Amino acid sequence: MQALEHQLPRVFQANILRLYNRVVRPGLELLPIHSELAFGVAPNLDAFLDRAAAQVDNYTANEAAKAYALTIAAVFERQLSAWDRAIVTGGGTRPPGKSQRYEALLARCATHAGLDLDRLGVQVDLTELLLVGNVVRHGEGPSCDRLRSMSPMLWAYAPSAYVDIVSEAPPVSERMRVSAYDLARYVRAAARFWGHVDSLPLAALEVPV
Repeated sequence: MQALEHQLPRVFQANILRLYNRVVRPGLELLPIHSELAFGVAPNLDAFLDRAAAQVDNYTANEAAKAYALTIAAVFERQLSAWDRAIVTGGGTRPPGKSQRYEALLARCATHAGLDLDRLGVQVDLTELLLVGNVVRHGEGPSCDRLRSMSPMLWAYAPSAYVDIVSEAPPVSERMRVSAYDLARYVRAAARFWGHVDSLPLAALEVPV
């Protein structure tokens, strides 16, 4: 019987992929998204209502994507924390200090597994996932500033593609747009991390998402 430390990575990889395949992706596919929104004076009331509905559709889809990103970030952080505890229980050592922050957990778990997250190609996506979750939860602040500097593409979209319907002058955090592609990137990075941490035979190092 393998120790819990060795079993958890495979369980965590399967769980986060199930969450994505059974909840996140189907949920997003149910939400209509319009590639171009129309503005200006509408020729009639029906056209005005159709335009307003399209704006609401895009706004709702983005709100759902941001909520899913927050969920994925929370799940991955809990997984890291659980594996960190299993490492210590199994005889591993934890550096002095009580910091349990996401990035500290990620670095500690990677070090224990002997992984270079940059070389593996997941450091940026997993850090971005953390910051997106923080921005969704808290709005303006250091995480928003850092994320905008690190991942400006989350704010790079045509004005005709998305509009915040809550405020005429929304803060920077409310103008962030998360796509289905971004969510797939985050899940792929998390699954890749757990696959490379997995020390059992036949580990799934690369999982299509």
